[in-house]
Amino acid sequence: MAATTENLPQLKSAVDGLTEMSENERSGFINLVSRYLSGEAQHIEWSKIQTPTDEIVVPYEKMAPVSEDVSETKNLLDKLVVLKLNGGLGTTMGCTGPKSVIEVRDGLTFLDLIVIQIENLNNKYGCKVPLVLMNSFNTHDDTQKIVEKYTNSNVDIHTFNQSKYPRVVADEFVPWPSKGKTDKDGWYPPGHGDVFPSLMNSGKLDAFLSQGKEYVFVANSDNLGAIVDLKILKHLIQNKNEYCMEVTPKTLADVKGGTLISYEGKVQLLEIAQVPDEHVNEFKSIEKFKIFNTNNLWVNLKAIKKLVEADALKMEIIPNPKEVDGVKVLQLETAAGAAIRFFDNAIGVNVPRSRFLPVKATSDLLLVQSDLYTLVDGFVIRNSARTNPSNPTIELGPEFKKVANFLSRFKSIPSIVELDSLKVSGDVYFGSSVVLKGKVTVTAKSGTKIEIPDGAVIENKDINGPEDL
Repeated sequence: MAATTENLPQLKSAVDGLTEMSENERSGFINLVSRYLSGEAQHIEWSKIQTPTDEIVVPYEKMAPVSEDVSETKNLLDKLVVLKLNGGLGTTMGCTGPKSVIEVRDGLTFLDLIVIQIENLNNKYGCKVPLVLMNSFNTHDDTQKIVEKYTNSNVDIHTFNQSKYPRVVADEFVPWPSKGKTDKDGWYPPGHGDVFPSLMNSGKLDAFLSQGKEYVFVANSDNLGAIVDLKILKHLIQNKNEYCMEVTPKTLADVKGGTLISYEGKVQLLEIAQVPDEHVNEFKSIEKFKIFNTNNLWVNLKAIKKLVEADALKMEIIPNPKEVDGVKVLQLETAAGAAIRFFDNAIGVNVPRSRFLPVKATSDLLLVQSDLYTLVDGFVIRNSARTNPSNPTIELGPEFKKVANFLSRFKSIPSIVELDSLKVSGDVYFGSSVVLKGKVTVTAKSGTKIEIPDGAVIENKDINGPEDL
């Protein structure tokens, strides 16, 4: 039987008994559930969707450049806070602890690179841009220990936790912890839409406002392209835009990403989950919806405060049903990008693809650790020797899924500057200084092992056994 608003009083009294939750968490959770049960989801009328104009989604190249004047730059940076979403674990890549402590390149982790970047800005311009990490209860303890190593860096690091909500047992519609599920699995972090109320509830938002900060730059900690961009910041301050979402042109790999639309005179995010079945293929087409959300977001701090206090951030609810230990549970989540329609004068900015370089799997790690990129001052910069604007497509089999296994299968990362695509399946090992070009597939049949010798140059080749080498 589907849950209705009649289930609310029972849920509410159960939640009141959960002492692990703060008052803010209780009211936030009950609020989210009651919105979900009352079915207030915004219905999108397909015919009303319009492609946003250049005024709403500003082309990056049309933004005015920032002057070379150091004091102007310092002035801009003094208004900025950098916030990284640090709630995710590295489990999909076979790592324990926060994903942000996976080594990306030259022995440096995501977090190391972020700290180095901000430290360089602070040193160069004599400013104090703070770094804020939003942790979840899954990453909090580890992160607290990890940030100690940056004590002597020229960056003030702040951390706060996003909310901790109870998973709901689907068939009875009661919180799982109330039924005796007391370990971590009874709880979940409710998506990054929670960043706004949690930042406010932590007291950090008011503290930053009192220091004269005006904007927060929010990004996923695993997006290596999300670096501070003064041109965007200057544009927002000059044009009084309360919110800005960085979007970038879709490629076939991004067909599921949310896109920006104009709807009833406002800019808003359209996610695949909101699209009626008969329009899904149209949504995925690169012709009609040409851009997607990178989740690099710039938001005015005063506007966040005003909207959180008015309880006005009613983002689309993403129901995420799961089965944990054989129990069907429901977790309700929201996304930060969906908040765009509640802010005044909100815009998108169509940025170069270089600002979107996420590491979601070891195939991404291969790109970032290869000669396709170099590391300069903590920034991962693409090798100009590659003429093709898009990166090679890389598919690695399950033997490469975990970081440790991935590393053990490459004596050194191959040269891929001239690679178009690579597909590896089975028990395959790469020697050192291998060069891959064009389209390459390596397939080790079950029970066989393929070792690519040191220094091999492989161009447009299908390798199905040692005899093909």
